[in-house]
Amino acid sequence: MKARFDIKKWATLALIAMPLVTASSISYAQDAAARGLEIAQERKARDTGWGDSQSTLTMLLQNAQGESSVRKLRISSLEVEDDGDKGLTVFDEPRDVKGSAFLNHSHITDADDQWLYLPALKRVKRIASRNKSGPFMGSEFAYEDLSSFELEKYEFTYLGDETFEGEATYVLEQVPTDEFSGYTRQKVWLDQAHYRPLKVEFYDRKDQLLKTLDFNAYQQYLGQFWRAHEMVMTNHQTGKMTTLTTHEMQFQTGLEDRDFRKDNLKRIR
Repeated sequence: MKARFDIKKWATLALIAMPLVTASSISYAQDAAARGLEIAQERKARDTGWGDSQSTLTMLLQNAQGESSVRKLRISSLEVEDDGDKGLTVFDEPRDVKGSAFLNHSHITDADDQWLYLPALKRVKRIASRNKSGPFMGSEFAYEDLSSFELEKYEFTYLGDETFEGEATYVLEQVPTDEFSGYTRQKVWLDQAHYRPLKVEFYDRKDQLLKTLDFNAYQQYLGQFWRAHEMVMTNHQTGKMTTLTTHEMQFQTGLEDRDFRKDNLKRIR
């Protein structure tokens, strides 16, 4: 005799099991978020205490047709206690961008303060919060990409461990908390040995893959701090690419807060 299928019995069992499944999912999500934050905190801790730095770089712009142009620039950075870092970028070549300067005051929770000085206009332009997803000086880097890494700017989720180009990595998802961010989320690969970013995927407001940033040629400074001497930002939707190559970098050069004032932008050489 065939056993009868008791639909009421199975429905009751399903109702009993449903809260258990839901509770398990919530617990897993909470664990993934806690682990993601823990890894991000370690990344931040390992890059604290460097003080200030100055570097010279080359920016290579390439379009989908393979045409390219080169720019030379300098970047000065200042670590700020209990706030985001300050950065100053000055373009030296070619002539059409010479003297252009970008000043960034990153903040932990508040919107960053950013200004751009263009010699042709002879005025300092403030970058509005809602415009920070726009391209920086025609490159594939957005203004928001130039902000310092601050934990409060993201919500983190640990996605798992992966081997990336032969290195053991942690894979995190970080979701920007800024309502004006151009990204819905970012996927980050950090090497487990030093917590350095090796790759970042950026997803646009439609949650489509927009860009990938690859970090190469890391060098260590002051016996502790790692810096990638090549960063390649690839735009998968346009086929364009920007490569930043660092030629020289020095730390603890004596920079001060006064070196990062908006009023100095017009006088920078």
